[in-house]
Amino acid sequence: MSLKNKVAIVTGGNSGIGQAIVLELARQGASVVIDYVAHPEATEALEREICKLGNQSLGVEADVSKLADLQKLIDAAVGKFGRLDIMVNNAGIETRTSVLDTTEAQYERVMAINLKSAFFGTQIAARQMIKQGGGGRVINITSVHEDWPMPGNTPRTAGVELAKHDILVVGVGPGAVATPINLSTMNDPAKLAQLNAAIPLGRMARPEEIASVVAFLAGAGASYLTATTIFTDGGIMQSSVGL
Repeated sequence: MSLKNKVAIVTGGNSGIGQAIVLELARQGASVVIDYVAHPEATEALEREICKLGNQSLGVEADVSKLADLQKLIDAAVGKFGRLDIMVNNAGIETRTSVLDTTEAQYERVMAINLKSAFFGTQIAARQMIKQGGGGRVINITSVHEDWPMPGNTPRTAGVELAKHDILVVGVGPGAVATPINLSTMNDPAKLAQLNAAIPLGRMARPEEIASVVAFLAGAGASYLTATTIFTDGGIMQSSVGL
């Protein structure tokens, strides 16, 4: 249990990659605050599962596009568990609309959840980590689309700035992952075959495979990693097969 006595927050934590991260951090011994905006029953089920593991968790309904709700998450972690050691900025959405069809409302919502929440989540978590001392980890779930363009998806300095406080900031860039956000592809045999052909490993990732990377980055073995992104993409960024 490499994360015993550590306290983590996972935004967007009750489904998909976030849910897998919550469970893996709990298996490693961390107490976890699970952020969610919908499906409280899924959060409650996740809390029960963590309880069976012999660990603690707390579900908190919070809209991470709002700074007050991000502060609410940090306050909940400190109030319940006494500190914050690991902040996983996982919450994210996509529109899958083209440049010509994307509306202003869609753009603003994506930017608020995917970018604003990660920036201010890092800021507010870092302030708490500095206040309590002992360093910390901030892990931002990004995407291969940092560097790998895809039609319908328009797309580090915190690690440098916070290094003097022993707060490490690392991105995790998944490729295609078998989660609800990709159901339209998974349910279309032709699209799925095309996607799998573009991935050198020949398949989409399981959420648990992303979660295991996050757990490693949160632990002692990643003590010299910061201001970088780990791409967990099955090799797709190096593939010569396009979509």
